[in-house]
Amino acid sequence: MKIISASERLKRQTGVKMVIFGVYGVGKTSLLRTLNEPTLCLDFEAGMLAVQDWQGDSISVRTWEDARDLACLIGGVNPASKSVYGQQHFNAAKAKFKDCDFSKYKCIFIDSITIASKICFEWCKNQPEGARADIRAAYGLLATEMSKWLHQFQHIPDKDIVFVGLLDQRTDEFNKTTWAPHIEGAKTALELPGILDEVISMIIKKDENGELTRKFVCQTLNPAGYPAKDRSGCLNMLEDADLGKLLKKIKEKGVKNV
Repeated sequence: MKIISASERLKRQTGVKMVIFGVYGVGKTSLLRTLNEPTLCLDFEAGMLAVQDWQGDSISVRTWEDARDLACLIGGVNPASKSVYGQQHFNAAKAKFKDCDFSKYKCIFIDSITIASKICFEWCKNQPEGARADIRAAYGLLATEMSKWLHQFQHIPDKDIVFVGLLDQRTDEFNKTTWAPHIEGAKTALELPGILDEVISMIIKKDENGELTRKFVCQTLNPAGYPAKDRSGCLNMLEDADLGKLLKKIKEKGVKNV
């Protein structure tokens, strides 16, 4: 353990951790095309058809065991853990994915957190502590598993981590419309803004010429109440839906502060 001085901290190029929510068909997976750094897509949705011409690498993830193993390998050993994400888990995962080199990637794109949470929930229901008659036990295990998984990615210092997920429109009994992330388990959705640097909603709106265009909603106090948060403090209420351009803007703020 060492004290990191202000000058050392400002010189470090830390990765950005974010989640982007959007409705079906808004083009979340297509954001891969806007990235200009070596990227690995963790494909939970079997959704690479939309970006067949994308030149990056991908891994199809079908089980929660694989999701945990990949998080352990990419994030490294968690010294506070003696089980999941600890040294023994890392060694086993490394043997399982012995032909995979994750060090070359500067961005991990996870498509999507919506499906990842569903896969996790199915796994939780089949565990001894989650298979009780009371379904709340499975939801409790889900909250724990998702929190550990997200924190594993959060603590990766030198990679950008981008989750994408579905955005739900909900109408209450008073006909009031709200927007919320589509994630299994209410606790995970509540904790997410506190874990990640950026929470962004991707929408389609008309520009000044009346043309439809994709935009990122980046600030919490937006008129429509979309899920959003900007920890960097450098994003406008609306930004172009270009992920590479957005990451560059956030990182350039850090460079200017050095």
